[in-house]
Amino acid sequence: MSEQNDVRVTIRVDKALKENAESLFERLGLNMSVAFNMFLRKAVNEDAIPFPVSTTNAGYGHGISADLITSAFIATVRNDIKSSQQMGLPVAKYDVVKKQAYLEFTDGIREYVNG
Repeated sequence: MSEQNDVRVTIRVDKALKENAESLFERLGLNMSVAFNMFLRKAVNEDAIPFPVSTTNAGYGHGISADLITSAFIATVRNDIKSSQQMGLPVAKYDVVKKQAYLEFTDGIREYVNG
């Protein structure tokens, strides 16, 4: 962003929220200005607020589509599998052809479960 296009924006925020946000952004290598610009760009690109907004709070998952929950679940499982493999741990899988569960070790060896 060029300096001549920069404008100053002033917003009021709860002090504790500001401090917590600054702490988070610092850990992420960002500052408040960069983070706010990221939010604005994401909102403009999506032509929407980039997270669910609701007038009610009906608990976990309210306002979140089943597809988004499924995608988040799959991503979490993939990350867990990758983490287990990096630690040298076997990963539980299922063989659809044999209709049997097995452990797959980092060297590729499969140990099928009896039953």
